[in-house]
Amino acid sequence: MDDGHAGAIVADDGSRADLQKFAVALRRTVGEVNRLVHGFASTENLHPTDVHALSFVLDHPDTATPGLLREHLGLTSGAVTACLDRLEKAGHIRRSRADDDRRVVRIHYVPGARAAARTHFMPLAQAADRARDRFTEDELAVVLRYLDALNEELGELRAPRS
Repeated sequence: MDDGHAGAIVADDGSRADLQKFAVALRRTVGEVNRLVHGFASTENLHPTDVHALSFVLDHPDTATPGLLREHLGLTSGAVTACLDRLEKAGHIRRSRADDDRRVVRIHYVPGARAAARTHFMPLAQAADRARDRFTEDELAVVLRYLDALNEELGELRAPRS
């Protein structure tokens, strides 16, 4: 399966390839994305955790709730409330109560704030697009399958709350 590309997962002899190079590449990717996240957080007078919360709200298939956000970020209820207070004060989100159960709080990304985030992260989207252009559709399907599997595995590693 090794086609001569550095970082191939399986070498010709069937042994595991140099996982250290793979781990370094993943850490570098995480570091580069975090650099952009920190820049956005600084520009918007937010904490980097607040930006991760915004990503969760944006990417959640349903309307996010503080409980789901707490579970995702691994924070206490008080820390999530403080995060949501900062995001609401900065105009990024709004909270509403569910019509059928007033105890349920829903988190909504404010459309104008979404536009600001898109503007800031446009270079990331453009870089991803340029990188994607270097691969065939079949290669991209494998990369996406790998990233989905990795995220699933990492999701299982959530640290237990004390």
